[in-house]
Amino acid sequence: MNPKFDYAKAIAELEQIAAQVEKPETKLDDIDALVGRSKELLKQCREYLRTVKDKIDNLDKE
Repeated sequence: MNPKFDYAKAIAELEQIAAQVEKPETKLDDIDALVGRSKELLKQCREYLRTVKDKIDNLDKE
């Protein structure tokens, strides 16, 4: 995982992407690119959340 990953910024970008996709003037090719970026962001968010969960789970073991 990228140590400089900013979860809040990723969520904000996902919200912007969702708003853009909902606009009627957004072209299909643009939507395809936005969906690709969304997949990438979701993957990074999931990885970040798993890392945080693992850290929390390990607190009990210390």
